[in-house]
Amino acid sequence: MEAFVYQVEELAAFLRGAPFIILLLGTGIYLTFRLGGVQFRAARHAWKVVFRKGEGNKGDVTGYEALSTVLAGTIGTGNIAGVATALVAGGPGAIFWMWITVLFGMSLKFASCTLSHCYREMSKDGQMAGGPMYTLKNGLNMPKLGAAFAIFVLLAGFTTGGLVQSHSVISGFVYIIPAAEEHSLLMGFIIAGLVGLVTLGGVKRIAKVASVVVPFMAVLYCAAAVLILILNIDEVPKAFSTIFIAAFNPEAVGGAAIGLAIQYGVVRALFASETGLGTAPIGLAATKSDEPVQVGLIGMVGPWVDTLTICTLTALVIIISGGWGDTLPDGLSGAALSAYAFESGLASLGPVASTLGAWVVGFGLVFFAYTTMLAWAYYSDKSAQFLFGEKVIKPFRFLFLAVLVLGSVGEIGLVWNIADIANVLMAVPNLISLILLAGVVKKLSDDYFLRLGGYTSKESMQMKAAMSEQD
Repeated sequence: MEAFVYQVEELAAFLRGAPFIILLLGTGIYLTFRLGGVQFRAARHAWKVVFRKGEGNKGDVTGYEALSTVLAGTIGTGNIAGVATALVAGGPGAIFWMWITVLFGMSLKFASCTLSHCYREMSKDGQMAGGPMYTLKNGLNMPKLGAAFAIFVLLAGFTTGGLVQSHSVISGFVYIIPAAEEHSLLMGFIIAGLVGLVTLGGVKRIAKVASVVVPFMAVLYCAAAVLILILNIDEVPKAFSTIFIAAFNPEAVGGAAIGLAIQYGVVRALFASETGLGTAPIGLAATKSDEPVQVGLIGMVGPWVDTLTICTLTALVIIISGGWGDTLPDGLSGAALSAYAFESGLASLGPVASTLGAWVVGFGLVFFAYTTMLAWAYYSDKSAQFLFGEKVIKPFRFLFLAVLVLGSVGEIGLVWNIADIANVLMAVPNLISLILLAGVVKKLSDDYFLRLGGYTSKESMQMKAAMSEQD
């Protein structure tokens, strides 16, 4: 078993190495310039699009419900446990590289979600089905590569969406209530039962639950983090300084090597925001809209919330609490480390507040991970449907629930490494489709903003001028 674990670690380290980082960031930078920095110039408009109901348009859920489903898949262990893991392994500098990855990666999400809507299909049951597998099949005539993507989604669903989430929920509970460790398997069955109650109802039920639970827990978690930062306001500038120094001169603050900081920053950003991963387009394909670009804009909003806000707050709280480097408490990692940081951050308000800090993380993790499991169950459904047809959806739902039970007693190191492998394998086909179809995205984008009146890119300005001359 030890040999197998070592081989998995080596494979994960290889796949998340320099070639993949260059491909991910390179594609993000390329699309950012090709699309005229759409993630910056259209950020305000994107938020407006989120709250459009889309009545009368084809689709299954509103833009807000679709975004909630996507955020359900991203706001979870990646924001709580994943950030702690990145800090421990890559040092504070990893947070800077998370920011860079997400800022450029928003263009990936915009392009991928736009294409997913453009090439989506309607199932026999009247529901929409989309995602990179359909983009590869219908947009590039590459059904085999689309099938490979769907297979990787299933692998990621069982690991990232199943094993990791279930294990992290148990870890959070055990930190708060140590005696709960003896009942891990029972809690695994309870988790599977609660997930099954929702997922068996399909995307509409998942979206309804996510649209209520995700905003509530996100506000509560962020409020607790902001309170800690206010109580330690003098330490906040130092924390930011530590992040920037560690990104380029890690030895100066006792951090990890630059290579590790970049590696863990990029990989954790990929896990926390699904930037370039290709799963968000699966969920957003069900959006009620006849405008592919609007769906891309909705997808682009996600990273602002899950990574640039929640991940940053988590990182600052951990750094301020001293939960990294030489000051790292023995035996703490992942969700337990985040719980320790929140507990320490509120200690100045008394023992009750300190305990509440840990409980915010514990319960936040439970609800975030719960909704993440719902989203990944849906992604797995659609991938299984693409590969084997609609008849396999229900059997796969029960198989997913079985994986949740298994995750409650799994080994965290092995689970995280397998999840990293699945994420990288899934991202590659999606990135290939984005590179090859960048021209399609640009044409759709320019046409949309031209009609909207947002002539912010150079080519859109030229298009407007040409149209004026014709008139």
